[in-house]
Parts: sequence; C-alpha cells; structure tokens
Amino acid sequence: MPINIAHTAQRLIEAKSTGTPVDQLITDEMGPTTEDAFRVQQELVRRAIEDGDAVAGFKLGNIAKAMQDKFGVDEPDYGYILASQFYPENLAISESEFIEPFIELEPGFVLKKDLYGKHVNAADVIAATDFVVPSLEIIDSRVKNWNISLFDTLADNGSIGGILIGGQPRKLSEVNLADTAGVIEYDGREVARGNTNAVYGNPIGAIAWLVRRISAYGVGLKAGQFILPGSCLAAEKMIPGTSITGRFEGWGEISFDYTAAV
Repeated sequence: MPINIAHTAQRLIEAKSTGTPVDQLITDEMGPTTEDAFRVQQELVRRAIEDGDAVAGFKLGNIAKAMQDKFGVDEPDYGYILASQFYPENLAISESEFIEPFIELEPGFVLKKDLYGKHVNAADVIAATDFVVPSLEIIDSRVKNWNISLFDTLADNGSIGGILIGGQPRKLSEVNLADTAGVIEYDGREVARGNTNAVYGNPIGAIAWLVRRISAYGVGLKAGQFILPGSCLAAEKMIPGTSITGRFEGWGEISFDYTAAV
C-alpha cells in the first residue's frame, strides 16, 4: 500500500500538537521513495503556510558520520525551516515544546543570492552567502524513540524542532569553516565536541550538496533565507533544568535555559 500523503502529514501534525509520537510512520510495505517522503514534508509546509506560517529557509541534517551513526541512517536528510521555529537566545525554552529533543551546533548561512540547480558548487555557495552566524538546532522526532528511517525523517521535515541564532555574524572570509572547533556545554560542563570539517569536509560543500539534491524536486534556496548545513558534532539529548551553551572557538556562542514543564 503506497504512502497516503495527506494522512501521513496529518499524523505528524497530531503528534506534534499532542506531544504524543506515532509508533510507526512509514513501513517497507508502503514501498516508500524519497520523493514520496518529500511530498509529505511539502504537505506539512503547505498546511503550515495556510495557517499563517512562512518559509524562512532550509536545513540539511545527518550529513556528518557521527550523526548518521547516532540515529541509524546512512544518508542525509533535509527540510524546510519555518518562521515559527526560531527561538531567541538567552531566554527559557520549556520541555513542553518538544517530544524527545536533542541539541546540535552548526554555522548558519544567510544568503544574498538565490541558489538552484544540479551543478551548484562551493564557489557558487561562497558567492551567494551574505554572512554566517553560530547556531543551535533543536531536533525532535514525531516518531517514538527516534525509531526512524530516512523516509521517516524526510517526511517529518528533517526532524526539525527549533533554531537559535547567535548574535556574532561573520563574513566567510572572517572564519575558517574547514577547521573550527565547536562544543556544547550543559551548566558549564562540556558534553560534546566536534569540528566544522565533520560537515562534509566543509559546511560550504554541504550546502552545495543540498542545493544539488533538492533541485531534483524543483526546489532551490532563495536570497534572504537562513540555511543550516548540518551539525559539526553528535547531537546531545536535552535535559530539562539545564543551561545549554553552544560555542564555536574563536567565533561566538549561543545559550538558553531548557526548563522543566510546569
């Protein structure tokens, strides 16, 4: 039985709104394809826009081997970023917002030119980038216990939960994204460490990969959009009652308090 696009999207919407994940989303018996899963994602986004939201960018996930190993997938995922998914830094975020969230650290790109096509390369990404900022991504699955395949996470909009942007923008010429160390700390204690070169060798190349991949669906990136290339370290499970900080050494940091539900 093939994937029912509308029904699958509705199940994901209900899981998010109730905080109760689905036991299973997409099964082998459905004969799933990445195109089917992406159509579910686009249906989710269409309904969000219909309800007053807006597309703000795009994300790439699980491109680092550490992330693929963490969640048992062997290909990157990708998804739309919506305006409603941004949270301010240095303020509290309640665990009631999510189901089973993890935190990632990555450089965020803001574009000044459109990027589209199956031949986009790193030079095109450099020319299209306005600036980069330190960013935290909260990932959260609407599938129980993160028991996901590539099809599940694609349908679930790349398992995105939320985004925080740090206030230290830099031009690409002012940072070395081929070799910048990053750490995540809980209450001042380091819990994860990585390097931007784990993101496909360089996050710039990761974004070129993303553009080439989504061009197969007739989709591209737009000037002014915010783009996440993937985490530079293995995602860390979020613990309520914790102050969380992500830091790129020699660049900047982002912090927030993850509070227990009242």
